[in-house]
Amino acid sequence: MSTKKPRVSVVLEPPLYEWVKQNAKLQGISISLKLRDFIREAYESSEDLYWAKVGEERLASFNKKEALSHTQVWGK
Repeated sequence: MSTKKPRVSVVLEPPLYEWVKQNAKLQGISISLKLRDFIREAYESSEDLYWAKVGEERLASFNKKEALSHTQVWGK
């Protein structure tokens, strides 16, 4: 069965390969799907770290005296 999704080839050390293989087997999925899940989790963690850093930078530069009130923003 062909797919239009991009494919990636990866080389793993034997202990890492066995660990991924066992994880996939325990969940009843292919090694490919398990690696996709691991990569997706890493992506989401990386994204969370990025937005946490952005939030911390904004919080550090926040000046309560210059901030707009709820009424000023929403008009209610």
